[in-house]
Formats: sequence, C-alpha cells, structure tokens
Amino acid sequence: MSFTLAIVGRPNVGKSTLFNRLVGKRLALVDDQPGVTRDLREGEARLADLRFTVIDTAGLEEATDESLQGRMRKLTERAVEMADICLFMIDARAGVLPADEVFAEILRKKSAHVILAANKAEGAAADAGVLEAYALGLGEPIRLSAEHGEGMNELYAVLAPLADEFAERAAGDTPETDVDVEDDDMEDGARVPTAARPLQVAVVGRPNAGKSTLINAIIGEDRLLTGPEAGITRDAISLRAEWDGTPIRIFDTAGMRKRAKVQDKLEKLSVSDGLRAVKFAEVVVVLLDVDIPFEQQDLRIADLAEREGRAVVIAVNKWDLETEKQEKLKELREEFARLLPQLKGAPLVTVSAKTGRGLDRLHGAVLKAHEVWNRRVTTAQLNRWLAGMLEVHPPPAPGGKRIKMRYMTQVKTRPPGFVVMCSHPEKLPESYRRYLVNGLRETFDMPGTPIRLTLRSQADKNPYKGKKKSTPSRLRKHLDKKPHSE
Repeated sequence: MSFTLAIVGRPNVGKSTLFNRLVGKRLALVDDQPGVTRDLREGEARLADLRFTVIDTAGLEEATDESLQGRMRKLTERAVEMADICLFMIDARAGVLPADEVFAEILRKKSAHVILAANKAEGAAADAGVLEAYALGLGEPIRLSAEHGEGMNELYAVLAPLADEFAERAAGDTPETDVDVEDDDMEDGARVPTAARPLQVAVVGRPNAGKSTLINAIIGEDRLLTGPEAGITRDAISLRAEWDGTPIRIFDTAGMRKRAKVQDKLEKLSVSDGLRAVKFAEVVVVLLDVDIPFEQQDLRIADLAEREGRAVVIAVNKWDLETEKQEKLKELREEFARLLPQLKGAPLVTVSAKTGRGLDRLHGAVLKAHEVWNRRVTTAQLNRWLAGMLEVHPPPAPGGKRIKMRYMTQVKTRPPGFVVMCSHPEKLPESYRRYLVNGLRETFDMPGTPIRLTLRSQADKNPYKGKKKSTPSRLRKHLDKKPHSE
C-alpha cells in the first residue's frame, strides 16, 4: 500500500525543494522569497523502492484569523489531517525558533507519525541547529540537504518501516485482488495499477477571475486557497478528481497579467508555470469576470490556447451578480464573435463558482470540446466535401495561374489537422484558406476547436526537387580517361 507524506514547517525552510527532489521534477516554484507556496500541491514521490504521495504545503504561520496567512495555515493543518506521515522541517542554520516549538506541539496532537528533519544541514555551520532540534521532543532529527540531495538514505531508513506497517494494515483490512498492469507501468520492481487516463483541463484567466473558487466547486472540497486578494495562486496546481463521473486532472493557474506589468521575478515564474499547464492540457477553460469580460489580456490568453492547439471553452464567472442576464448574454455572444473569430463556435458558458450554478453546463461543454478536438473524418468524406466546395466557389487564379486542388486527407487529431494536395500552394490567398476551414467546421460539426490546414504541392514529395543533375559516376570515370593516341 502507498502512503501520504505531508511536508510542513515554517516558510522558507526548503519544503518545496525537497518536494521537487522526491517527485523527480521541478513541479513546485522555488525562490529565496518566503511564502512562495500557498496551496497544497500533490505529487507521486519515489525514494529507492518506496512509492508514495507527497504533499507540499504553505509555510506554517502563527496567524489564526481569516487573513491570507491564517487561511494558508488552515489549509496546511488540513494537509496534516489528510496525511499518514508528517515530515516537520526546520532550518538547521537558523536553529529552533519559537514558532518551531509552537508547531511541534500542534503536530504532536494532530499526527500519529511525525518525522523531524533539519534541512540545510550541510557543513559545520548547521551542527548547533541540529543539536537544538532534539529539544522539540520529536525524536532524533534527520540531517538533510534538500538542495544537494544529502540525507535521502536516512529519510528512507525512517520511512521504510512505516511503509511496511501501512502495507500490513491494508493487507489485513482488504482481501487480495489481482491487478492488471501494463509493461510501461512496471518500473524498478514496483507494481503500479493501471488507471484510466483522466481528462486534462486547465483553468486560466486574469487575476481574481475566480479560478481557484471554480475548481473548489468542481471537485466539491476546499483544496485551493481562495479570497478577495488578487494573485493568491502563484504556481500551477494539478488535482485529480471525478467531475460528474468523468475522471479529470484539473490545473489551477496563476492569474496572467499584461507582460508589461509583470516585473517581479516570482510573478514571471508563476506565469511561465501557467503557460506550461496550457501546453499539457487537452481542454482550456478561459475564465472571464462578468463585470469586465473580454479585456485585452483575456483575448491574449484565449488566442494563446488556440495557437497551442488546445480545445477552448469560454466561461463567464460571477453570473449570480448579473441582474440583466438576457441582455448581458446577448452582448457577450456578440463580443465573442467579433473579438475572437479564430474560436468561432467555441462554447460560451455562464457560471457562478460561488454558488455552483452552471457547472453542469460547463461539464457538458468541456466534454463536447474534447470530443470535437479528437474528431476524425474519413478521406472519402473529405474528398466529396472538397469537390462540393470547389464547385460552389473555385479557387482564384492569381497571376493567371490556376490552382488545382486534387486530394485531401486528415493527418492528425488533437487538434484536427488536414492536408490538401494542390498546385501552387504558396499562391492561395488566406481568405480562401479561411473559406475551407469554416466549411470544415460547419459540415463536420467542429465548432471552436483549432483546425490546422496545410497546403502541399505534389512536387514536395519529389526527393530530387531542387537538386542539380549530376553525371553518373561510371560515365564520369569514362570521360575522365585520356583518349588513346592514334
């Protein structure tokens, strides 16, 4: 059986650095500035032959009110209650601070298994802090250097017996069942059950549009930090959940402001993290604020998702605050058609993340967008369609050169990509390409999804095109021979 390990401690003691090392990739943002992590981030960790879930948490603060720090602390305390084991980290170079003593007392009451780790313990400068850690009453501290990978063997030695204990307990509680595994899931002798691949959904938008609130409403629990402050989310958090029977992996991203306003190094890291989430997603939900929809930055974000080839759904949040709903909806649809013609036909859904209204419609729109994004059309259907389009509106003849379109086929999905074999593809006007793309959308019911249309000449298949003719080698040798004298 796997177990869950929560990494907790004061801000800036190295929790995210250790999290990244255990999951084997840079998932959490790391910076010298304290308080970078604000949400709970989960990852699949590996330590030798151990496989477990690790949770990166916000730095424990002494605030207990409804301030941002107080809400961060409540979220971290929730992680402690969720986890099987807590790894309590202190900064060995700073030594034990009064806040460490307060949190050690909290952990003793809330968690059955607490491991004490003194991080940044490389070198003699940390010796005094490691000795001070004994006074916390949590047993012998593990000397760690999350940055340099020191102390991982010691951490394994403490975790392994606990992992065996959880495995024995699970074996006694449930009967053994055979689990089918695929070859790709077998690694280092670990037996990993094969699971259905979840639908990857990213929620993006400007700061304070309500992205975290929306995701909490979708998954049915307060897993993400929310509040009136703009820019609470700093890195892209991914959560696995089931949404009305659909397994999903949903990404919450940091609010994206105009590039000119993004000066802070941490905000730049947050935005780039969000852009990576867009590239990993299959469906991107662009969340707008009903009071200020289709701002310049909203248009840029939607255009980015389309250029990346993702299926796009436009969701307008805070709909519960709108009084003139019918009039506003008509206005939104007109603005959408005018400002985002490249996403013609993409779903536009009104929701209220706060009350949960409209989430069923959003779920249906996401599934529909994903289905269209994966749609495949047969070559026979395409060529019949192409013949009809050419008959209604033949391609122009720029410079007197007639463009002949001979053949069409679909070469990919996710998003749908098509190739048309024709003469003089470089001379076909962009307006005619749009005519074909719009026709594909309408005839084959592919609204909103990005469509990639490539025009290719038959000559492009000729491997000798553009190469100079050369004399065969045997003939060249014969010509190079000096003639016999008579």
